[in-house]
Formats: sequence, C-alpha cells, structure tokens
Amino acid sequence: MAEKKAFPLRLDPALHDAVQRLADAELRSVNAEIEVLLREALARRGIKVARAEPARRGRPPAAGRPETPP
Repeated sequence: MAEKKAFPLRLDPALHDAVQRLADAELRSVNAEIEVLLREALARRGIKVARAEPARRGRPPAAGRPETPP
C-alpha cells in the first residue's frame, strides 16, 4: 500500500466539531471523513482521484502454500 501523506491541518473549532459529528454518524474517524469530503468535492469539480490499493488484512499465507484470492 502506498504511504499516506501526513501534514498538519488547522481547522476552526466549529468546523472540526461538525466534521466530528458527521464522522461519528458515519462510523469513521475524522481523518477518514475529511478524506471522503475532499474526494466528493473534487468529484463535483470533475476531478477523479484514483484510490490506493487497501492494505491486506489477516494472517500472512502459510509458508509453502500459494495465496488464495479473497
């Protein structure tokens, strides 16, 4: 998976509270909610952003056994 870019973001406290409430309602973190909101805003402007391949979850395959697709 590609590394995520980390940077400080300063938000108005009222804006952060609104994003926090929305994130809680959607069962997401504030970070994930901001990412969703940014993707939606870019899409409305006609800019498509490719999604990175999600991290693989679960145990690694046993040694000597081929991986089976999910």
